Amino acid sequence: MNRLVGAISAFCSVCFVLAGLWLGSANSPAFAASEAPHTGMQSWTFSGVFGHFDRAQLQRGYKVYQEVCSNCHGMRLLSFRNLGEAGGPEFSEAEVKAIAAGFQVVDGPNRDGEMFERDGKPSDRFVSPFKNDNEARSANNSALPPDLSVIGKARGLHREVPWYLAPFNWLQEIAAGYQEGGADYMFALLTGYAEAPSDFKLAEGMEYNKVFPGHQIAMPPPLSDEAVEYTDGTPQTVTQYARDLSAFFMWAADTKLEQRKQLGFRVMIYLLILTVLLYLAKRKLWSRVKH
Repeated sequence: MNRLVGAISAFCSVCFVLAGLWLGSANSPAFAASEAPHTGMQSWTFSGVFGHFDRAQLQRGYKVYQEVCSNCHGMRLLSFRNLGEAGGPEFSEAEVKAIAAGFQVVDGPNRDGEMFERDGKPSDRFVSPFKNDNEARSANNSALPPDLSVIGKARGLHREVPWYLAPFNWLQEIAAGYQEGGADYMFALLTGYAEAPSDFKLAEGMEYNKVFPGHQIAMPPPLSDEAVEYTDGTPQTVTQYARDLSAFFMWAADTKLEQRKQLGFRVMIYLLILTVLLYLAKRKLWSRVKH
């Protein structure tokens, strides 16, 4: 019996050693999906149980979205007032009003039964660049640019690992509180444009991308160095733009992320204290019972 227990313990030890070696290299290119570039899991300020958004990064991300992405993509589930809420870019009230006023919003009908345009207000939703899907397709070679409101939650990088390591992968993500798959995917996609291999047949009007399924995407490379001016001294590179934009999309998809993580931590503390109290109560209640 002792030998059996020892053998099981040794086997478990070997498994944990192998898992440790794998976890240590999980961020390496070898574990990136075959359909994805070798980026792995990125480092974000909002990663983990105690993660939080970088206000300056979110403001830069909005700037990149507004100057580059909003020409084709809308964010219909986001309101201008969200830009000033706690946990987000936290623009001042005056800045939010100025941003909203820079857009013309269709409203109405008026007393004559006609629709009219007015300056935007903080309570308005982000304005779509197109009136409808048909107009969007017509302007983009029949391709419909997706709405980016929840793109940070709708996408994720998939890491292909052997089946026997999959449970350790799940445990790693649970222990780390990994929820940044959407941001990792967006960063990889935006930096994944490249020249198509010589043996790859690229369809007419398509671009080669290492991340996109099938490696063909209708969207041309949206970012280029020095395309958007930063006033805070942050490098104006494709990589930096992609990081800032990915963080902004992650926030847009989960505007209450910080509050949710803070509440979760408080709940865990409460449950821990409750567990201790229940244990002490149990000891007290059963202390006079002979076992």
